[in-house]
Amino acid sequence: MKDFKLNDFPFVSFDKIRYADTDRQGHVNNAVFSTYLETGRVEFLYDQKNPLFFGQSSFVIASLQINFKKEILWPGNVDIGTGIIRIGNSSVKIFQKLFQNNQCVADAETVIVQVDNATSTSITLSDDTKFRLQPYLIRTDS
Repeated sequence: MKDFKLNDFPFVSFDKIRYADTDRQGHVNNAVFSTYLETGRVEFLYDQKNPLFFGQSSFVIASLQINFKKEILWPGNVDIGTGIIRIGNSSVKIFQKLFQNNQCVADAETVIVQVDNATSTSITLSDDTKFRLQPYLIRTDS
């Protein structure tokens, strides 16, 4: 798999590490890693200037796989790199990495599915959404 650095990602955001994120050992609890990943996904998917969905739909997580690489320590920020590795019919596979002080602390793959809010069933991504996702496609192989 390609060794992505933060500036290799087409979308970058950050989150502030809160003292409450830490556990008794003084590092960020592993459950909080998914919250940092969520920050990156939400800022990407629900950008008010360029929303990726229309009407009465939303995105839900179908799968989330996190690989923990290093500890995250308080205080500071976590930088979040986000890219798309697959666009399906109603789903999108997102690849993300978390960085602290320019060192990768975790990576993750998340599959999200667009669903109709009224029926909670998957719905096809519009051609416009698929088109607007194209610039965020990345290749994770070398």
